[in-house]
Amino acid sequence: MQNLITRYTTLLLSGLAFVVSLLFFQDHAHFNWLLLVSGVLTGIGLHDIIQTKSSILRHDPILAHCRFLFELIRPEIRQYFLEEDTSAIPFSRNQRSIVYQRAKQQLDKRPFGTQLDVYEAGYEWINHSIKPAPITTHDFRITIGAGRAQPYSASIFNISAMSFGALSANAIRALNQGAHRGNFMHDTGEGSISRYHRPEQAHEEGGDLVWNIGSGYFGCRNPDGSFSAEKFAENATLAQVKMIELKLSQGAKPGHGGLLPGSKVSIEIARARGVTPGVDCVSPSSHSAFSNPIELLQFIEKLRTLSGGKPTGFKFSVGHPWEFFGIVKAMLVTGICPDFIVVDGGEGGTGAAPVEFTDHVGEPLQEALLLVHNTLVGCNLRDQIKIGASGKIITAFDITRTLALGADWCNSARGFMFALGCIQSLTCHTDLCPTGVATQDPLRQRALFVPDKAERVYHFHLNTLKALSELIAAAGLTHPDQLRPHHLVRRVSPNQVKLAASLLPYLDPGELLDPSQFGRLPELYATYWPLAQAESFDLKGGEPARQTEERTLHGAALNQP
Repeated sequence: MQNLITRYTTLLLSGLAFVVSLLFFQDHAHFNWLLLVSGVLTGIGLHDIIQTKSSILRHDPILAHCRFLFELIRPEIRQYFLEEDTSAIPFSRNQRSIVYQRAKQQLDKRPFGTQLDVYEAGYEWINHSIKPAPITTHDFRITIGAGRAQPYSASIFNISAMSFGALSANAIRALNQGAHRGNFMHDTGEGSISRYHRPEQAHEEGGDLVWNIGSGYFGCRNPDGSFSAEKFAENATLAQVKMIELKLSQGAKPGHGGLLPGSKVSIEIARARGVTPGVDCVSPSSHSAFSNPIELLQFIEKLRTLSGGKPTGFKFSVGHPWEFFGIVKAMLVTGICPDFIVVDGGEGGTGAAPVEFTDHVGEPLQEALLLVHNTLVGCNLRDQIKIGASGKIITAFDITRTLALGADWCNSARGFMFALGCIQSLTCHTDLCPTGVATQDPLRQRALFVPDKAERVYHFHLNTLKALSELIAAAGLTHPDQLRPHHLVRRVSPNQVKLAASLLPYLDPGELLDPSQFGRLPELYATYWPLAQAESFDLKGGEPARQTEERTLHGAALNQP
């Protein structure tokens, strides 16, 4: 009985106050507000008891609403009052601050030493030289598609794939204008080329575009959703489009298709994607233009030809290793190679995704990058194919680390979102973004003033590369392409450190082409390279191969690079 009274105390007090104020409000005007408040609370409490959807409201009428309120504002309370500067969930306050400071041209230095625990396992650093190199430039570039009709000189730091539809029109426009001023590339994302990727005036020039072609073939599709060569050529030959990127999967939700509800398919989104306004827009989980590794490479060659010889490659998040091995074997069989491969780490995530996919699907960038780099080296193909990498890359050290592990350039999505003003409110999937970055709400988009944010995008890129130039100069290097695994040091225990070159497995050139070397390969390669095939994404041998896989899966997983 006592517990029952405690549970309903708030309701009983509200009811009592309502009765008292009802009796006296005509004679005492100051009782009017009490009548209103107590009446509302009493009504809420009675409704809580009657309703059947929430147990906690039935158990604790009125008071239980406080729980829902605190739950609603919990992210803000944590971010503003409780979050540690180094807690990366998913990006730490320090990581966000460095982007804001560099984008706004503010002081980006830190006083009083590092806040990181340098004796914690996983801490990394780059060794410096007694004889630092002179800093001659910060505009570090690489050539992608050398030998093609239209090779591209790319910055080593660029905007990763984010579609119009996921980002607002103003965000896309600011990103592209910033990319144009800084002379770096802007990946369109799967949503294709919208008018916001293009210059506002005919006489103006837009930022360099990497046209991302996904399984929905947006911007180059027939009415039935299949690939249209004619529509592709129309966009691919635009002077602003510098490279063609075939998206096989993305780090946020690899192996998972997408659906944009018809209610969100506006006229502008429909025009960019080549779909019908107001009708559900589907991105299938797999491509219809090819079904095996050889057909994939033939399709890439077709895209390259239709584009007029522009660098063409693919982006993917590594899953089954034998599927990528099959693609590389198809390169050896057909002689067709992509000009580049972009490796998207499983920690990537501008796209909203089911939590199981966000947390537990897709190989993290380090292991994925090593797999791709090693396989190409082992087949003597690495010099022909450039590797881009994306996945939580924010600072100059992030770039240094990624290039040292095997990449040629880096892409960043959320870093440039922060430069636009993103505050990590984690409301991207609700259309309620408070900064106008990830919303299609016209009123919310107005918060993002394009000229100012374009300047911030430009300055974030500029100042990050300036920091990179200082970092590699301290290591005695003159260009980031000189970075190697032996430049990177990682603590593995409180009293032991190792160079990445000795900690991580690296293959020798041509090692995968010599069967006599298979016994010396790391177990992942020794197990799956012989079973991969150019003619199929499946393992050779069907059920026997599956049994082999089951016997070696545990050991291979532990030894994966």
